[in-house]
Amino acid sequence: MDARLGDVIDDFCVKCRRLTNHSVVSLLNGAAAKVRCRTCYSDHDYRNEQAPPSKKDLKKAELFNAVLSGVAPPPAPAGDTDGDAESKKGAKKSGKRAEA
Repeated sequence: MDARLGDVIDDFCVKCRRLTNHSVVSLLNGAAAKVRCRTCYSDHDYRNEQAPPSKKDLKKAELFNAVLSGVAPPPAPAGDTDGDAESKKGAKKSGKRAEA
């Protein structure tokens, strides 16, 4: 997007806390770098129409990662065929009523 100084674009305003019209104030490599809200006239970096994550969501993610790091992964099966064979034999014996 080749923006020009003064162009009106949509962006999320941190002060208004909503998506509003903004004027391009500064350009960097042909793209908007800084914008000015046309509602409250505050200047801020261009955010590509995305709201910053809320502090509550960041806190939840931090707690979730802390819990996951404290949980050890379940041990992998050792691959013993004896234990599996015994359980299969036991299942066959208990399933037959004619022999009992």
